Amino acid sequence: MDFNSEIARFVTRFLAIASLCMGLLDAGRLLGVTGGSTSPLTALGTLGFTLLAVVAVARLFAAVGLWLQVHWGLLLLGLTLVVEIVLYLAGSTAIAMSLTAFIFKLALMLATILLVAFAILTARRHAFE
Repeated sequence: MDFNSEIARFVTRFLAIASLCMGLLDAGRLLGVTGGSTSPLTALGTLGFTLLAVVAVARLFAAVGLWLQVHWGLLLLGLTLVVEIVLYLAGSTAIAMSLTAFIFKLALMLATILLVAFAILTARRHAFE
């Protein structure tokens, strides 16, 4: 992704930092930092633990990709957000989040979609020049 706009660069860096924070928080939940004395594997179940591990690693890789401003970082972040939101709305017990976290993740997904649309429009505009 080649962004000539300062706003697009700022949004990409903000998404990278948000992805890094979410990935680190998920990794902390996997390690049992926030769960108290119960084991994360017991609290989340096997499916929830595995899903959280995959999402945490994917978000950390997405943060690196976004910081480097390559297209796979944006797509990886969008994919993890879509999977998490769809599973939450489907009522899966593996995903638990507060209303604030849900709204934050929806806003991040909207920013990701808008950034992808901006990148496509910019690429088409440069193709015609």
